[in-house]
Amino acid sequence: MSLAFAPSDSPSRPLHLVSAEALAGWRDAQPPQVAAWVASSRFAAAAGEILLLPGPDGACAGAAFGLGPAARRGRVRFLLGSAPASLPEGDWHLATPLDPAEADEAALGWLLGGYSFTRYGGKPPVLARLAPPASVDVRRLEAIAVGECLTRDLINTPASDMGPAELEAAARDLADRFGAGISVVEGADLLTGNLPMIHAVGRASPRQPRLIDLRHGRNGPRLTLVGKGVCFDTGGLDLKPASSMGLMKKDMGGAATVLGLARMILALELPVRLRVLIPAVENSVGGAAFRPQDILTSRKGLTVEINNTDAEGRLVLADALALADEETPDLLVSMATLTGAARVAVGPDIAPFFTRDPSVARALSEAGETSRDPVWHLPLHTPYEAMIEPGIADLDNAPKGGFAGAVTAALFLHRFVTGTPRFVHFDIFGWQPAAAPGRPVGGVGQGARALLAALPGLLDLSDP
Repeated sequence: MSLAFAPSDSPSRPLHLVSAEALAGWRDAQPPQVAAWVASSRFAAAAGEILLLPGPDGACAGAAFGLGPAARRGRVRFLLGSAPASLPEGDWHLATPLDPAEADEAALGWLLGGYSFTRYGGKPPVLARLAPPASVDVRRLEAIAVGECLTRDLINTPASDMGPAELEAAARDLADRFGAGISVVEGADLLTGNLPMIHAVGRASPRQPRLIDLRHGRNGPRLTLVGKGVCFDTGGLDLKPASSMGLMKKDMGGAATVLGLARMILALELPVRLRVLIPAVENSVGGAAFRPQDILTSRKGLTVEINNTDAEGRLVLADALALADEETPDLLVSMATLTGAARVAVGPDIAPFFTRDPSVARALSEAGETSRDPVWHLPLHTPYEAMIEPGIADLDNAPKGGFAGAVTAALFLHRFVTGTPRFVHFDIFGWQPAAAPGRPVGGVGQGARALLAALPGLLDLSDP
């Protein structure tokens, strides 16, 4: 797959970006033979429509790419992501002037359009390359694209080849590439290391549960990323129906997303002390499985009544967040495919997040807009705290009633972060259910680009 731009000075063919409203004026400004070709082709400049333009010798000398009508322009992000696999092979440049924000979206969309998952069959498509617009930060966008593709590859890999050990191997590959340190606590050592809920969730699987701890950087503010790494979720003894289990290879989407984001941060050499914590488990059915009505004691010392073994992601995150909180980082972020309630609230395309810090919420909301990575701030509604207090233990992992499931899950996690003022939790979907430009059906990162864009302001960094 092509995740890099063509050299800016390479010979390239022009790609004209044409809106429906501007089509007639653009066509009439072309040489007569090209104008006649456009008129006879019935090219309507519909969104994503491509028309190859002939040169004097009859060969392809360029192309027109439809942007659609202005009234529908905001419906599709990264529209140019459909171009690399649709245009003839070779190098292309944008012949239409764009402002810097538009150029960034077009260029990143083109890179993301080069992604394909071919580990188990098929061949990568032959792709056209883009000579980037002059305003584009090539290094930054290529780092974002490669990090996003790491996330997609990890999520798309089935659980047969992406268990806790393989997730650890992916983290080790990242550490080796960028000279980061890594340590892992595995199996029964989770108990002696006071990570009991990670152990409880993963102990029924023959694939040992573990906590992966990656660190990089000696100077700068502390940034800690925690990603839910449930490599497959059967639901445990509260077994999921088949219809709900079909996509559970993506239940490690939080871990995949923080690894993709970490790769972006490391490639861009941001001046932070980065820590990545991934509780990696498989929630399996077996004689050693934790049970409904069990009461677990967490690393924090809080007791948790288990009212649904399928609400396991918050359990493994709780121990990891408690560990992270002991270091009081300047910014603590958790990412998880945590609740179906979040999907009901905002659908699959938006990543809701929770934080009690208004400045963090504003920064992320603004960054989500500029990076074309839609996020939405949901409330940590204090009166709902009572819903996660069962009485018999400190906390309930699955409150009854079915209301506000994403909010109560986030409130649960916040009980384990008591020393870190700035904490944000993302409840992501991690999956693209229908093909879109630059985003084929399958695993997808959510929230990572928004976080990357917000980090300079949140942590007082120079712009990466």
